[in-house]
Amino acid sequence: MRTRFTGRLSRMSASIAVLLLALGTTAADAAERDPLADRGWAWPVAVVRVVRPFEAPPGPYAAGHRGVDLGDVERVRSPAPGRVAFTGEVAGRPVVTIDHGDGLVTTFEPVTTVLGVGVPVARGDPIGEVAAGGHVAGGAVHFGVRWNGEYVNPLRLLGGVPRAVLLPCC
Repeated sequence: MRTRFTGRLSRMSASIAVLLLALGTTAADAAERDPLADRGWAWPVAVVRVVRPFEAPPGPYAAGHRGVDLGDVERVRSPAPGRVAFTGEVAGRPVVTIDHGDGLVTTFEPVTTVLGVGVPVARGDPIGEVAAGGHVAGGAVHFGVRWNGEYVNPLRLLGGVPRAVLLPCC
C-alpha cells in the first residue's frame, strides 16, 4: 500500500514539475516571482488561529471563501500602512476596509471601529474590535484581501502560502 501511495505522489509531483517547466518556471521560481510576497505585512491579530482557509472560487460569481477566518480574536490591527476606506454595515455586518495603495485593499468583518474614513493607519495599528454577526463564529474575524479588484489569498502577503509537507506514515 505504501509503495502505491508513494508512486501516486511521485507521478503527481512529476506532473506538477512538467507543468511548471512548460510554463518556463520551477517551483522555487514560482514562489520567488509572486509580486505580493515580501511586502512586510503582519498578521492582523495577536495570536494566529486559522479556522477556515481561503478557497478560491472557480469563477467570479461562484461559491468560495474569499479570505481567511481567524479565531479567538478581540482586537484587529492593520496588516500594513494604509487609509481607512470604509466603515459601516454591509448586509447587516459591521465591516472595516483599508486601502493600502498599489491596488491592495483589506476587509475585516465583523469588526466595529471608532476610526473614520480617510484616517491613516500604520502597520500594527489597532483598527477595531471583533463584533457579532456574519458567517464566522463568535470571537472570529474574516480577513479578505483584494488586489486590483480580485480576491487573493491573504497568506500571499504574509510570507506566502505554506508548502505542503508530507509526513512519514507507518
